[in-house]
Amino acid sequence: MADDDLIPIDIKKIAISNIACAIAVGTDEKEFPIYIEPGIGAAIRMFIENIEKPRPLTHDLIGSILDGFGATIERVIINDLRDNTYFARMILRAENELGTKLVEIDCRPSDAMAIAKLKGAPLFTTRKVMDAVGRPGSESD
Repeated sequence: MADDDLIPIDIKKIAISNIACAIAVGTDEKEFPIYIEPGIGAAIRMFIENIEKPRPLTHDLIGSILDGFGATIERVIINDLRDNTYFARMILRAENELGTKLVEIDCRPSDAMAIAKLKGAPLFTTRKVMDAVGRPGSESD
């Protein structure tokens, strides 16, 4: 995927109820909702608002594992939309005495956004996804 195909996005709004959560992501010109589990929506909100948690969440654990291995999140990309489901890739960078290694991991957009917000990593989507949103079938994680 070429870098010029990537569009920087951010989380614009989070709407959480007991049974559902909608995360509006996008640019200043265009936003689209991704529906996720309320618990992960609450975790994303905690990371955005820097709310202290009494015990580490799963995303905190993943962040600690990345730190332990000296890996960073280079970026998160919401890269596809198929059958009402969004897909994402998390690009990790690990550097050590042997060199630099990039690892691309398939993940749910909700988990990727939570970890990206925890670690301060940028969010992107592809032109393909941005062009498809707003059409029927562009709704869930």
